[in-house]
Amino acid sequence: MAEQFELHELYEEAVQAVDAEVEFLDETFRNLRRRDAVGFREDFCGTASAACEWVRSSRRRYAIGVDIDPAVLDWGRKHRVAKLTEVERARVRLLENDVVKVRTEPVDVIGAFNFSYFIFKTRAELKRYFVRCHQSLNDDGILFLDAFGGPEAIDVQKEKTHFDRFTYVWDQAEFHPVTNEIKCHIHFKFPDGSKIKKAFTYDWRMWSLPEIRELLLEAGFVSARVFWEGEDENGDGNGEFTETSTGTPDPAWICYIVAEK
Repeated sequence: MAEQFELHELYEEAVQAVDAEVEFLDETFRNLRRRDAVGFREDFCGTASAACEWVRSSRRRYAIGVDIDPAVLDWGRKHRVAKLTEVERARVRLLENDVVKVRTEPVDVIGAFNFSYFIFKTRAELKRYFVRCHQSLNDDGILFLDAFGGPEAIDVQKEKTHFDRFTYVWDQAEFHPVTNEIKCHIHFKFPDGSKIKKAFTYDWRMWSLPEIRELLLEAGFVSARVFWEGEDENGDGNGEFTETSTGTPDPAWICYIVAEK
């Protein structure tokens, strides 16, 4: 069964929920700016599923996807952009470029999701990225990030999530407290016993929320709001995010950071 699945399809099913993501961007921007966002840049876009969802959400919207990996961009063009209507395809542009170096027209929204900016391991590198985002936004633009943390986030452990066709394994393989560097893998297991080990590997720095917020303000943003995920009746994340100034001491949490220019 492992040979029958496409890695990017598995990743999107296990990890992404671009419809909910775009809904959060849309509602939050409108609440803060009292208008609808039009231009969206998806940094570290991978298959550009969020960019495609953005243009599907309104006939007025356009999207730019930026990623340094040509192979994943090609896959996104063939399997995600190609599924849009002709009119929608004309409003999506994918760029093979470094998110720190790319130059695009100013947009209303930039999104860097799935903790992708954790790839920057020093304050100087992360601040440089935030400065470039600030420069790439319209005067009332907003940068959206996600982050995760909590005591369980730094444990060396594996977490399994069962789906109908496969089991998704999040493997926190290494954590170094002196540097906060963390190495994680994604594995997939299938009902027939076959596996895809290390389908994806991430070599990150685990950034804390105070560090991220301080760097955003240093980069020129006027605010860095935090939206915390609520819990369902079982204590699991419910996908609903509300603004908070404190958060809760959950063993594992996920949040959005909303930085206003």
